[in-house]
Amino acid sequence: MTEPSFLCATRAAYDSIAADYAERFRGELAGKPLDRALFSAFAELVRAAAGPVADIGCGPGHVTAHLHSLGLNAFGIDLSPEMVALARRSYPGLRFDQGSMTGLDLPDGALGGIVAMYSIIHIPPERRPQVFAEFHRAIASGGHLILAFQAGDERRHVTQALGHPVSVDAYLLPPDHVADLLGRAGFVVCARLLREPYEGIETDQRAYLLARKPADGSQL
Repeated sequence: MTEPSFLCATRAAYDSIAADYAERFRGELAGKPLDRALFSAFAELVRAAAGPVADIGCGPGHVTAHLHSLGLNAFGIDLSPEMVALARRSYPGLRFDQGSMTGLDLPDGALGGIVAMYSIIHIPPERRPQVFAEFHRAIASGGHLILAFQAGDERRHVTQALGHPVSVDAYLLPPDHVADLLGRAGFVVCARLLREPYEGIETDQRAYLLARKPADGSQL
C-alpha cells in the first residue's frame, strides 16, 4: 500500500532537522511551568488507569523522559527514524519506536493515556478523524489524552526549519473544531486551555485539550 504523501514529507522534514531540533528543544520544559503543571495533572489522572502512556510524535524524547520522571510507564513513538535514534541515544533506559499516528502498532485498549504535543499539526483535515479514532482505539476505557497545538485556522507550507530546507504543511487548528472531532471519536473533553505565545520565542497562541475515554460507555 502506498504511503500518503504527507507522511513522506513529514518524515523527510524531521529527519533533516533532527539533530538541530534536539539541541533547540533540549531542556525546554524548564522554562515552561504551565506545561509542567499540565503534565503533572495528566500523570495524576493516568496513574489511576494503570496503563502505559504513549508520547506520540515524541521527537527527541524529552517529553517522554519528563513523563517517566513523573512516575509514568512512558514510551515514545515518532514517524522520523532520525528522531527515534536520537531519543534512544539520549534516554537509553526508555523505549522509543518508529511509527505513525495514522496506524498505531498497538492492541486495542493497550494504553492508559496518550500525549501528542504539537504532533497533530501535520495531519491534513480529511485524515484527522482517522487519527482520533486510532487514539480512541488504543486507549483503555477511563484513559486520558492530552493534545497541544498552535491555535488558529490556517495551512502553512513550511520551506525552512532550523536552517534546513524542508517542504511540509503545518496546520493551525481551531480548538473548538479539534474538541468536536474528539467528541465524534468518542472522547469527552475535560478541559481546554488557550495561552498567549511566549514573547520572543513563539508567534501563535497555543491550545491544550485534555480528554477522557469514558469507562464502559459512560459519559461521566
